[in-house]
Amino acid sequence: MNFDLSDEQVLLREAARDAFSRVRTVEAAREALEGAALPDLWATAQQAGWTGLLLDEQHGGAALGAIDAMLVAAEAGRVLASVPLLGHLPATAIANAGAGGLDEGTLGKLASGELRAAYVPARPGDDVDPAWTTEPRSGRRRAPAPAVVRGDEGLATVSGSVAWVPDAVGADVLVAVGMEAGGPVAVALGASAEGVTVEPAGGVYDATRPLGHVTFDDACGRVLAAGEVELRRAWFLAHALIAAESLGAVEECLERSVAYAKERYTFGRAIGSYQAIKHALTEVLRRQENTRSLLYYAGWAYDSKPDEFAAAASAARAAGGAALDFAARELISVHGGIGATWEHDAPLFFRRAQVSRRLLGGTGDAVDRLAGELLTGAAAAA
Repeated sequence: MNFDLSDEQVLLREAARDAFSRVRTVEAAREALEGAALPDLWATAQQAGWTGLLLDEQHGGAALGAIDAMLVAAEAGRVLASVPLLGHLPATAIANAGAGGLDEGTLGKLASGELRAAYVPARPGDDVDPAWTTEPRSGRRRAPAPAVVRGDEGLATVSGSVAWVPDAVGADVLVAVGMEAGGPVAVALGASAEGVTVEPAGGVYDATRPLGHVTFDDACGRVLAAGEVELRRAWFLAHALIAAESLGAVEECLERSVAYAKERYTFGRAIGSYQAIKHALTEVLRRQENTRSLLYYAGWAYDSKPDEFAAAASAARAAGGAALDFAARELISVHGGIGATWEHDAPLFFRRAQVSRRLLGGTGDAVDRLAGELLTGAAAAA
């Protein structure tokens, strides 16, 4: 097992950082909270080839792995870039799995970015509750996954709703996970098809994270060939991508905090020389590197140890969410009074932290899932 990035992966990461550096994404995040439109970064994703990262070469994709997708996600998180890859990448991973489902033309358009997909997720059952469930609009009780009824010629109807879906607004294809009598199944539907409603949600607290409430009312779509294993893996891939975004944001918070701690003086000394500041920033670094290690392991497990991917991705999600929450608070603290005002960017990272740690079941659910996976593995080994 080698946790060093390959030369190609380093190049991918640096190219992503360079591409995002050409757009003032952090400034745009601030302006978006005041009603301005966010910059459209989808063209950037197309030109860079990120839209086809997880699609096979025969479909026009790059046939890369989860770790490569995470590297791009981390660079997006570093600058709060609103590029809709969190919805697109898990959706294309499902579409790519197995034979059948979408035609080659559609897969090619997804790979090139001519069509944008959004993953409409359902949480896989666990050792406590075997049911597949979705996010509720309010409250803590999870909703049942949409119901799927198969028809002829590979078609099916979908009924149900899923709340707080990342990147659903503006997507062309929705890859929804629902339930039929035999278990979970994925269905691809046109976002503008009859019976499909996508209602914008969120954006007031963190404008960089567009969310939507998706409702299916006997909407007709095409059943995809992905089985339960692939559908479970897509859920944890989305968790790993959120963790990667969080890691990138933590890195930026730490860099900004350290830079300010060196230049800000009080009582004749740089504030970074005070023990309280040093210990806090060292803790940010510890959490950052812990998240990075867990994330790289999850990226390796995605292909090389798939039976451990659920636990690895859950661990990375839990660690990344906690790390970003801590780092964003320290970014505010190190900058003192100005850090808590709109004169500084620190509140933007804090807002991203609070929204990210609540998506797709949240970091608390990731901790529960990790505990369940470890206990199940221990019981099987006994």
